[in-house]
Amino acid sequence: MVELTLLNSQEDAVVFETAAAANGALIGLATLNAPKSLNALNFDMIQLLEPQLREWADDANIAMVILKGAGEKAFCAGGDVVSLHTAMKTGEPTNHIEDFFTQEYRLDHLIHCYEKPFLVWGNGIVMGGGLGLMAGASHRVVTETSRIAMPELTIGLYPDVGGSYFLHKMPEQVGLFLGLTAASINCDDAMFVSLADHFVKAEKYDSLIEQLVNTKWGKTASLNHEKLTVLLTELDNHSGRMPKGNVKANLATIQKLGEFNSLQDKVAYILNLDTDDKWLARAQKALRHGCPLSCALVEHQLAKSKGKSLGECFQMELGMSVRCGEVGEFQEGVRALLIDKDGAPNWQFKSIDELPEQLIESFFTSRWTADSHPLTHLTKG
Repeated sequence: MVELTLLNSQEDAVVFETAAAANGALIGLATLNAPKSLNALNFDMIQLLEPQLREWADDANIAMVILKGAGEKAFCAGGDVVSLHTAMKTGEPTNHIEDFFTQEYRLDHLIHCYEKPFLVWGNGIVMGGGLGLMAGASHRVVTETSRIAMPELTIGLYPDVGGSYFLHKMPEQVGLFLGLTAASINCDDAMFVSLADHFVKAEKYDSLIEQLVNTKWGKTASLNHEKLTVLLTELDNHSGRMPKGNVKANLATIQKLGEFNSLQDKVAYILNLDTDDKWLARAQKALRHGCPLSCALVEHQLAKSKGKSLGECFQMELGMSVRCGEVGEFQEGVRALLIDKDGAPNWQFKSIDELPEQLIESFFTSRWTADSHPLTHLTKG
């Protein structure tokens, strides 16, 4: 059993520990500590994580970092949108929502740009804000229990926290399909669409930690990256075959979306698929009951973010997120799913055809100058 040194309280929103490796180097471990809420990412977590990760980045004794979730059910099931709903109900949500998303994007950007090896243990549910944390890690590990999704369609949001960046890295049309349908994918799918790097059976986590502490880490980040990759590849090879995914099996069907020019035609194509595939049927159901405004935002964000850097995508998305807090669909979606839990959101706009073009464009009109943008400091990573 590996001995861990606790750096804060076990009751804190994020628990920080270190493990000493064979040659005296240290491994930093951060655990999202809210298993009852499936480790939903909240303000406290963000405000704890960023300074600790920066401290570890500057600590020559820290060779690598691991981020995981408490419990076996989830790494992180998304952002704490319930607190955002409370803010939206006041009628003056801008400041709280802007602060939350600004800090979340800074944290995600830090992970994307982390020089040292950064391993995310993506066990169980990984959704929304959880995927934002995982997407930027240098070593993204999934297990047989991983269930990954960007389900913002169901709450009147859009694939945020970097969706504008990482959805473009997927096979053609897959990013759009996942954004439009909130479709859940497993470990096999995650590897196929470039959201994960390694598959390791969940039961091998303790073995992973033991092997990490038995590794002779050096002072050169690039060499430590190579050592971690070799170690994870070995565990991958001994983890057996992954559960079969759904994206590859339905890739031809998904990629036919490219044959349609209008969003209305693309949505109609998905809804009218005559299929007995249960995964596609669930995707159809989510799209049918999802927010029409979210559908339009997904399409527009992907069109407008093509070729943008990571920093530029984050800057664009922050404006979109703040605007979502003003329009009303986001508030109603969270109410129906997580507050009243009636599953019956009353969308202002019942169909894509009802959406004013001016409204959609307002999500992409910056409310800040280049110098005053809260994320103006982000590098073009």
